[in-house]
Amino acid sequence: MADLSALRFKNQMFYVLLAAGGLVVMAGLFAVYMMESHGHIITGMNNQIVWGLPHVFAIFLIVAASGVLNVASIGSVFGKSIYKARAPLAGLLSLAMLGGGLAVLMLDLGRPDRFIVAATNYNITSVFAWNIVLYTGMFSLVLIYIWTMMEQRMNGWTKPAGFAVFAWRFILTTGTGLIFAFLIARQAYGSAILPPMFIVLSFAWGFAVFHIVQSVIYAWNDKTLDPEIMRSKKNLLGVFVIGALYLVAVYHMTNLYFSHKTGFENFILLDGGIFPNLFWWGYVVLGNLVPLALIYVPGLGKGKCVFMASSLIVLGGFALLYVFIIGGQAYPLDIFPGYEVSSTFADGQITEYHPSIYEFLLGFAGLAIAFLITTVSVRILNFMPKDKPYIAD
Repeated sequence: MADLSALRFKNQMFYVLLAAGGLVVMAGLFAVYMMESHGHIITGMNNQIVWGLPHVFAIFLIVAASGVLNVASIGSVFGKSIYKARAPLAGLLSLAMLGGGLAVLMLDLGRPDRFIVAATNYNITSVFAWNIVLYTGMFSLVLIYIWTMMEQRMNGWTKPAGFAVFAWRFILTTGTGLIFAFLIARQAYGSAILPPMFIVLSFAWGFAVFHIVQSVIYAWNDKTLDPEIMRSKKNLLGVFVIGALYLVAVYHMTNLYFSHKTGFENFILLDGGIFPNLFWWGYVVLGNLVPLALIYVPGLGKGKCVFMASSLIVLGGFALLYVFIIGGQAYPLDIFPGYEVSSTFADGQITEYHPSIYEFLLGFAGLAIAFLITTVSVRILNFMPKDKPYIAD
């Protein structure tokens, strides 16, 4: 009788969660309608900051969508059994986050209907056009990959599909990094270190998102993760976090080496107001050092600690992207190096940015889209990892 009551309660909660996610998506659509009707003047964006808070959400979701497939690749490509059992869920999360991120990206452009022009008039010299191919290719390959894993007759094709996804996600994340690496006009960007930095960041963010979702699914189904599997996963998460922090440090140290970028680095790291606080406290401390302590300090590293560490890594990722994307645009363009520039157009001045409620609504709508896709799919199809007794590979 108690089991029946618990099942009934979970069914009710499932529909409550669906309704909540749907309301967030509807709020995001309302924000899109308002921005389409009144223009971006109702947002915090302006002529200098053209990529606002929605792009922070979109880029995080897209980068994490690539990184979460690392779980699947470790299983299918490298033959690790505990990750192979999690490959279908990793593929689902990749599709969900990619869908949510691209929805935000398209709806924030101002004229999403113009996507038809981009698709039918392909500009091979544009990195944005390259990414259209990369995103659609990722969708197609991950769908095929999931099919080979879920359909028993297609299991023989799982490894080739896994290799294809493994290669494509590296190319996709490289393409995302190249969007910024090719913007040489702004001191924040135009660096060859950005593509590999985004790849390593995707490992940490995707793995953290996967652990959060897996923990919630296990708790919902009254299951516990094998301690040895937890130990393996949390150690790998720690390695990814260290690698990501290292690449971010190299990026900033490289910028400090060039005299024309020292002004921007001082702005981001020392005297830029909210940006140094978000970078040092939001990303470095809360997004890296505290999670590493929760993972590696003796006596910690258990389920709740790793869940908290993963949550902080995700929040740290948003902090880093806000600093990188918004801060990179807020710092003035160095149009004439070595000269002071001033005009009635606010040249040479730092731009202020205050995101509006519409930008928050659109960004959270992308998260809600990913949440709905994941929740409904896990409910309908069999994405629960099936672990055999753990034996170290």
